[in-house]
Amino acid sequence: MSSASAAPAALGRSAILPYAGTIFLSAFLLFLVQPIIAKQILPWFGGSAAVWTTCLVFFQSTLLAGYAYADLTQRLGLKRQTYVHIGLLTLSLLTLPILASEAWKPQGDEEPIARILLLLTVTIGLPYFLLSTTTPLLQAWFVRRFHAAVPYRLFALSNFASLLALLGFPVLFEPVLDLKELGWGWSAVYTLFVVLCAATGLASVRLAARAEDERANGGSTTEAPPPTLGTQLLWLALSGMGSVMLLAVSNHVTQNIASVPFMWVVPLSLYLITFILCFDHPRWYVRPLFVALLLALLPWMAFKIPSLELKLSLATYLGGLFVACMFCHGELARLKPDPRHLTRFYLMMSVGGALGAVLVAIVAPNTLEGYFELNITLGLLALLLVMRTSGLWAVAALVALVPTVYFSYTGAKEYAAGMRTMERDFYGVVRTRDRTVNGVTYRAMYHGGIIHGGQLQGAQFKNVPSDYFGPGSGYGRLFTALNERRPQPRSVGIIGLGAGVVAAYGRAGDEVVFYEISPKVVDIEKTEFSFLRDTPAKVPPVILGDGRLSLEREAPRNYDVLGIDAFSGDSIPMHLVTREAMQLYLKHIKPDGVIVFQATNRYIDLLPVIARHARDLGLHAVVVSDYPPSSIGADYWLSSTDQVLVTRDKALLEHPRIREAASEVRDRPDLPTFTDSHHNLFRILK
Repeated sequence: MSSASAAPAALGRSAILPYAGTIFLSAFLLFLVQPIIAKQILPWFGGSAAVWTTCLVFFQSTLLAGYAYADLTQRLGLKRQTYVHIGLLTLSLLTLPILASEAWKPQGDEEPIARILLLLTVTIGLPYFLLSTTTPLLQAWFVRRFHAAVPYRLFALSNFASLLALLGFPVLFEPVLDLKELGWGWSAVYTLFVVLCAATGLASVRLAARAEDERANGGSTTEAPPPTLGTQLLWLALSGMGSVMLLAVSNHVTQNIASVPFMWVVPLSLYLITFILCFDHPRWYVRPLFVALLLALLPWMAFKIPSLELKLSLATYLGGLFVACMFCHGELARLKPDPRHLTRFYLMMSVGGALGAVLVAIVAPNTLEGYFELNITLGLLALLLVMRTSGLWAVAALVALVPTVYFSYTGAKEYAAGMRTMERDFYGVVRTRDRTVNGVTYRAMYHGGIIHGGQLQGAQFKNVPSDYFGPGSGYGRLFTALNERRPQPRSVGIIGLGAGVVAAYGRAGDEVVFYEISPKVVDIEKTEFSFLRDTPAKVPPVILGDGRLSLEREAPRNYDVLGIDAFSGDSIPMHLVTREAMQLYLKHIKPDGVIVFQATNRYIDLLPVIARHARDLGLHAVVVSDYPPSSIGADYWLSSTDQVLVTRDKALLEHPRIREAASEVRDRPDLPTFTDSHHNLFRILK
């Protein structure tokens, strides 16, 4: 064993502190900038959860570039490497502050993934790249200065800092700072990091030569052999599997179980915690325990658990993610090399992480019809478990592999079973399915696990509204009142196409304009539903792109009714319910026009947010709740819903058809006004 394997007794905290402090600060900034920049650009791309997944591709890929830089510049020698790095740090200050230019807003027909990646590169590319280099680079400087010191616990420290930033953003920073303040504040702390990192580098150059002399006087030591290609590929496979599990479970949980806001934080936190534990001390990774747990959990995770069993589903998949990442990262920690080769170790880990992110965020949406990545991942993880065990453990792993593959395959088949169509794009998976009760067939459109409209089949049911748009809904009651009070032709705008059900309320002479961000939804509406073809109203071609951005580019439309129903599953694109959004809607409706918000949601209470906007802008708002009979055969094609009507015309809201089902939307004095730059979903969770 080389002398680099044992920590020197003489090494004091004051010597370690600059390295630990710089690594901690860099990791904190690295993970804090992720939600800051994602929140800035999220509204430009429809508020889709895929925006965050695409951002992760950039983060993982830039991390890979940073680790490759740290590994390659080792050949320059400590002095030249340090000076080059200080030069890049100084150059990066010219890119501050980290505020995305509105010139990057899409026009509606762009490919979103490439545009997001390019936007992030231009906006935060150099600072993020340099922050990514810090953990491996400073650990390498640490080794050169303290030849007997083991630096891997600094990796655990960096992950701890990342976890603090991840959890601190929604709890501490987002509630009190708007986006501009967050951008400038982050930039100020980054400047402090540049100074600290440069000072640590210069100190390392100055003191490393002295350490070399002392080491030479103490006699030669045995150099550890470089890692073999097989070992490096194993590093890549283990880190890649951890990354794939993170994203696959995140997709599965948020799309098929519960689209709870910030649900992506929980899997990512578990992922980071496993890194912290496994690289802090070997005692945390009890190999027999985690292998046994993984053997039990893999078939159970592959088995299809009904999404309505919320607690059981979340416990299974989040617990399975933790155990899987403990296995992957625990095995990585067991295979970590002599510190002289740590930059190559981190490089291969980052290659695996980036590859995993690309497979789930880019390859899967473009090659898989549904969310099948978890099914595939579980089978591959079971195979990796077979490869990393021996003896009876390997036999047990082979036994677990069979049901895991079987349940994964049958689960994928069940997901697609009974579906007429299933299409996937950047914005999610859209499916249609027929259901017949008492001779009445209803075709529903699903986005994730939520119905987004549907249509009764048969000529006798042509143009019959269904789902959240029945006669008793806010839309149904509003159009009844308008038909009596304003019989003249009207103009209607709807953000969010779905199955196009609102078109059923159109009359001859009316015009109904739809805005839709997902090309797949437009395609499926054309082939599976006929509302837009059957309505007597004029329906222009669907305007493709984010509805709010489309309205920003248009001259005032003078709509009589403007509906806001562009929610994916239970997720809420918050840029559609901010004060600025409400002001934009008012620009596009007539003085007595009505804005209708779809407020049906299992996890978020939008009512006080809308009430605040209505109060501030001198508008009147009521919520219409519709709860159709739930018994089989009794209008089973209608769904319970809450829809908010907002207008200047108070007399319209007094119409008997509206008044009998409406209640006041109450403001919450403790709730701040939601704006584009400052809104916090934690404040309105149910």
